[in-house]
Amino acid sequence: MAFSYQDVVPWGRSYDEYVAMFSLTRADLARDILGCADGPASFNAELTRRGGTVRSVDPVYRLGPKALARRIDETRDEIMSQLESERHRFVWRHIPDPQALAQIRLSAMADFLDDYAAGRRNGRYVLGQLPALPFPDDVAELALCAHLLLFYAEQLPLKTHVASVKELLRVARETRLFPLVDTNARTSPHLPPLIDELRARGAKAEVVTVDYEFQRGGNEMLVIQRGGQT
Repeated sequence: MAFSYQDVVPWGRSYDEYVAMFSLTRADLARDILGCADGPASFNAELTRRGGTVRSVDPVYRLGPKALARRIDETRDEIMSQLESERHRFVWRHIPDPQALAQIRLSAMADFLDDYAAGRRNGRYVLGQLPALPFPDDVAELALCAHLLLFYAEQLPLKTHVASVKELLRVARETRLFPLVDTNARTSPHLPPLIDELRARGAKAEVVTVDYEFQRGGNEMLVIQRGGQT
């Protein structure tokens, strides 16, 4: 993979954002879940406290707690500055303004950091990255991947998307990708050919509208279910 994950800034989303982004029902949250490219999101920590079963996998987990906390501190001001200057690209409905966003995301990342050391020890935070995950077949019932596939359309070619989704369907019968727009808030150019390729392999792939939109136009997810040839 030519794309370097070193360039991805750690910016974690909250449990509530995950539930909204992926339209997670009570039944979904009771399934064995794999979060791919979770970074410092608080979804794992909060769902674990609620009695759920979840693993997160990300290349940033090569960093220890102190190093990852430093990395978050180093990138925080840069991210907030970009959000302020590009605020017209976002929908301030669920989150009213950049200051509220900072509070939500910093709180989520603090929650993650409080849980990170223990989660690494018990196997809930696993070092790895697509398109080759360090898990056996069917390790989870539902895989979630936010702000990586389709989002980094310029950096990740279509063949990497196909290989990555095939890998996600190896480890979980159902995969959900969010959002379906790229970093410039345009519908990802990989979306139509990815759907065509998946359907040709016998998988079910459906675009589903969700009740969450922060990046303008980013209110849809792709729900993919394993088929016989995937």
